[in-house]
Amino acid sequence: MQAWLPVASFGNPDWFKPGENTWTTNAAAAKLVRDPASGAEMLHLQWAEGAASPKVELTSKAVTRDWSVDLAAPGTPAALTADERRVNTAATDLIPTSGIVRETSDRIVAGKGDDLQKVHAIFEWIVENTYRNAATRGCGIGDIAAMLKSGNLGGKCADLNALFVGLVRSQGIPARDVYGLRVMPSQFGYKSLGAGSDIVTKAQHCRSEVYLSNFGWVPMDPADVRKVVLEEPPGKLALDDPKVVAARKALFGGWEGNWFAYNTAHDVKLPGHDGPSLPFLMYPQAVTAAGMLDCLDPDSFRYTIRSAEIAV
Repeated sequence: MQAWLPVASFGNPDWFKPGENTWTTNAAAAKLVRDPASGAEMLHLQWAEGAASPKVELTSKAVTRDWSVDLAAPGTPAALTADERRVNTAATDLIPTSGIVRETSDRIVAGKGDDLQKVHAIFEWIVENTYRNAATRGCGIGDIAAMLKSGNLGGKCADLNALFVGLVRSQGIPARDVYGLRVMPSQFGYKSLGAGSDIVTKAQHCRSEVYLSNFGWVPMDPADVRKVVLEEPPGKLALDDPKVVAARKALFGGWEGNWFAYNTAHDVKLPGHDGPSLPFLMYPQAVTAAGMLDCLDPDSFRYTIRSAEIAV
């Protein structure tokens, strides 16, 4: 048996700093590894053949805080390197930047001037045209070309924010999904945008960032606007509902720090496993002689994730 547990390999000095990882396990081998292609870091465990009751307890620490960017006050942020720009404008297996994605993006940004205007138009288009589908398993898979070709623009955060990132990247503007976990209740006033308890086993959430030349990396989360629409009482709110209007404004350029970031990786290869790449790494993964365990079914997989706030 092998297992791979995501840890924080993402950092942004404005709002998130990964910390120490410690673990106890009966595995024969356990070490932190990084997929060299995607940059995703994980704890890789290998048990001896026939090992009884394989188990591991991993503790990951990080420092996080609320973050917002004043988009009315341009500055002079550090420029991206050529490699950073390449990575954050590249197509992935499920996020192409040509074909129907580029055609859709071109229609959305027609007549817009600078990158900020284009990104804002795409953000608003996502909010206006997609919907959160409560029946979607996990956070979705983010197959954006299939979404556009079918006309079915429903899903969850890994679908809606991937669509946002793909549409932005197709304009040559750097953007990235950030995969992580809600770990604390929302202080912003929305129950749906935070963890409901210290048990956060099913609280995975994907956010997004866009790099704008006059502002640097800017936080954005159109998928959570659609979550507010669907889930905030009394449910199925209109887009002009004050709760939605406030979320729509706040999540274009800001988000809360009640969230633990793992990575921005796509097309992730699990070290030591010759199976297909994962579209992203946001859930524990494990394989036995019978095959991969279902990471979206923690009860049968038998994993639990807990969160706790630590004074610093």
